[in-house]
Amino acid sequence: MCPWSHEIEELRERGLLRTMPLVNGMPGRIVTVNGRDVLNFSSNNYLGLAGHPDVILAASGSAQHYGAGSTASRLIAGNTEIHRELESFIATWKGTEAALVFGSGYQANVGVLSALADRGDLIISDELNHASIIDGCRLSRAEVKIYPHLELGRVEDFAKAGGYRRKLVVTESVFSMDGDLAPLKDLDEICHRWGAILMVDEAHATGIMGHKGQGLALEQGVVPEIQMGTLGKAVGASGAYVAGRRSLIDLLTNRARSLIYTTAPSPAVSGSALAALKIIVSEEGAERRNRLKTNVGMFQELLACGPWARPNASHIVPILIGDSNRTMRVSAKCLSKGVFAHGIRFPTVPEGAARLRLTLMSDHTLEDLINAVEILLEASTNIRNDGFRS
Repeated sequence: MCPWSHEIEELRERGLLRTMPLVNGMPGRIVTVNGRDVLNFSSNNYLGLAGHPDVILAASGSAQHYGAGSTASRLIAGNTEIHRELESFIATWKGTEAALVFGSGYQANVGVLSALADRGDLIISDELNHASIIDGCRLSRAEVKIYPHLELGRVEDFAKAGGYRRKLVVTESVFSMDGDLAPLKDLDEICHRWGAILMVDEAHATGIMGHKGQGLALEQGVVPEIQMGTLGKAVGASGAYVAGRRSLIDLLTNRARSLIYTTAPSPAVSGSALAALKIIVSEEGAERRNRLKTNVGMFQELLACGPWARPNASHIVPILIGDSNRTMRVSAKCLSKGVFAHGIRFPTVPEGAARLRLTLMSDHTLEDLINAVEILLEASTNIRNDGFRS
């Protein structure tokens, strides 16, 4: 018998065994999943830029000019002009002295936290922060204090403690599984009061919030010392950035192991990300953000007719179910009816908090939204003892 077969069986019994759906076609509001055309409510392609012709053309042009791969790490032979151009654009867009591009959001968070914090330091982290932040905290060797989700009083209790070389408060701006927003202005004030550094992960706000999509921090009038964001969600490409002072970027260039010891992002990826960011800051980008905002409002109104109505401030809409097996049955039922609404289970969310995580796009039509809610209602009534709760 395979030495890990019992672990696979245990995952299956608990409804936690994961498989990869096969997704084909150009990314957009309709995709092909396991051979079936369905409405896409599972993508982070919030502004529909992954399939934008200008973004695709930029990827092709960069590959033709620089080649298919970067061939080495950024510090050896993998640092091309397109990487520098992308970083320069991001720094100007974010209003910072400099920026640094990583291969993924995971690499960025792990790299930043493990490079900046060590023994004798303190990291204060929201309990619902992304796994990449959690892993970065673990790798840092710093003392880590986890505060209950959005509880500012606990943040202040931890931040006022003395005896540390460096104190760092880290939070997502838009939380990836719940879609709620961090009170960044309050967190910034706490950091200033107690000499802590604020790091904000803008993965799910980049391109969407702020005057030109710079993120929630700018929208709330906050300039964090460390600004991180991804290029693989609303930007529609892949990779991530860290923006801040030149000294921060210089230190990360020398200490972030996830940057130093990996091949640089491909030129095609960097070129497509740059093209997408140029769209984001344009009138077209503003129009796409406005359409997304409209869709968020309409979807909330439609959901009010079902058992899952709850206040929601963003384009990420969790439908809380609870049980993992039940969640995946509802997800499968939705897919069979034409809506791709993927189930999210432990360990991505806590035990007993399994959910469908629906994500809205600027390209969704009102008909798409109506169909999705109708199919959710049908799936909930057809799954015995589904136990939806808000």
